[in-house]
Amino acid sequence: MAATSHTISDSALSRLHLVASTVLLQAVDMLNTQVTEDAQLVYSSKHIPGSTIGKHLRHATDHFQLLLDCISRPKPHVFSYDVRVRGLPMESSRLEALTVFDDVLKKLDSTLWFCVLHSLHHWAMVRVIASEMDIQLPDDFGYAPSTLLYQERTAALGKAKI
Repeated sequence: MAATSHTISDSALSRLHLVASTVLLQAVDMLNTQVTEDAQLVYSSKHIPGSTIGKHLRHATDHFQLLLDCISRPKPHVFSYDVRVRGLPMESSRLEALTVFDDVLKKLDSTLWFCVLHSLHHWAMVRVIASEMDIQLPDDFGYAPSTLLYQERTAALGKAKI
């Protein structure tokens, strides 16, 4: 089978960048407003065994960082989601997590919908863990843009921004 070249329009790339940035900024906002202590990052969920907010934040940024690392190397670009490091400082330190998100956002010029939607999947689990600690997150936190559009919300990823 012959390889095909895929291109993405500037408009589609802009929308993708907006959605990726908005999803990453949800975590940054949460770290700046609701998750105010490092201990909250390492709280072990009662409902999702082995899960912590810090682990989900690290896992979500893994995918973006892997993509950014891949495209920064010479061709051929070999991309694998399997090359990840666990137990990083961002899992237990708010300042370290904010630094990682800031770094990814600064480098973000291209991404995949998979990274965005995979992050949202983890934000939904973060929502469960946060609720166990009585941390109130914004109503739109952890919802896919299509869900927000379907529900006709005017949240951060609603009709006005996509």
